[in-house]
Amino acid sequence: MGRDSAEQLRERVAAAYAAGTPLCITGGNSKSFLGREPCGDILDVAGHRGIVSYQPSELVITARAGTPLRDVEMALADHRQMLPFEPPHFGESATLGGTVACGLSGPRRPYAGAARDFVLGMTIINGRGEVLRFGGQVMKNVAGFDVSRLMAGAMGTLGVLLQISLKVLPRPACETTLVQERSASEAVFGMNHWAGRPLPLSATCYDGDRLYVRLAGAESAVEFARRRIGGDVLQEANVFWENIREQRHGFFAGESLLWRLSVAPATPPLSLPGKWLLEWGGAQRWLKGEADVALVRRAVAEMGGHASLFRGAGRDSDRFHPLPQTLLDMHHRLKQAFDPKGILNPGRMYAWC
Repeated sequence: MGRDSAEQLRERVAAAYAAGTPLCITGGNSKSFLGREPCGDILDVAGHRGIVSYQPSELVITARAGTPLRDVEMALADHRQMLPFEPPHFGESATLGGTVACGLSGPRRPYAGAARDFVLGMTIINGRGEVLRFGGQVMKNVAGFDVSRLMAGAMGTLGVLLQISLKVLPRPACETTLVQERSASEAVFGMNHWAGRPLPLSATCYDGDRLYVRLAGAESAVEFARRRIGGDVLQEANVFWENIREQRHGFFAGESLLWRLSVAPATPPLSLPGKWLLEWGGAQRWLKGEADVALVRRAVAEMGGHASLFRGAGRDSDRFHPLPQTLLDMHHRLKQAFDPKGILNPGRMYAWC
């Protein structure tokens, strides 16, 4: 089914290129809320699924893009391994391709790495209907520009993902989560202070009242860090971090606008109206409320960061932070190179992309 479905997808894209027909790439549809409103004829890639190869001893897995994310994680769990970037699912139908295309990473991201950091190789269909292969199944096998990682976070605007090779890691031997009551300023200071020490941090979160610190690694290292940091041990910690990752925590409830802000980790709390939740050592900050779009983006830009509208408001407006001219020019050139007629997920990221 894999080879046949790949050829069928290639033929669909080639025909769309010839006719100039826009295509809306769809897998599990669990992340369709991200970005601007999708448009174009549906190109369903969910049928292109299955784990192609998995070498536990080599810490590498290769799977087709339509493979359910849970199938990948279950296969890894059987060998006590994991996807290091701890990706959110946002639904049972989540696929590996959608996860990588959206560039999503979870609580472990600042301490283990982002989704793109673990992409070793990829097979895609470009906007001309051509099958292209990049990278492979080992680290540092690319000389020059790493196109495989370029696809992570491009949201399907540069190519239809067919097959992905990822580096995986062993699950930690020991894990515990500590809880402390802190102010926002104290939480930011604590997260950055501990990050500069040889401590086995694997996740941090501040929900407005309490600071949560997850430790993972050898039992002796975790115990040493627990005594060094202090705080109460959180029971059912796995449920807590899953709720943060999947946005089921009470903070995310309701219909208010949800902003995803990216700033330097040590940035002091921002004076913007709304409720806050801080992750990633302070580098990722969620803002919930009805703050003015221009106000939010101006405040974040002054701190050298960027702001994306994650949920809420009209889908016809720009969801991502405006790009500086140099990056904008680069995006235009990449789009022209990979999708010259602009048929792949048009308008998904920006009005022109």
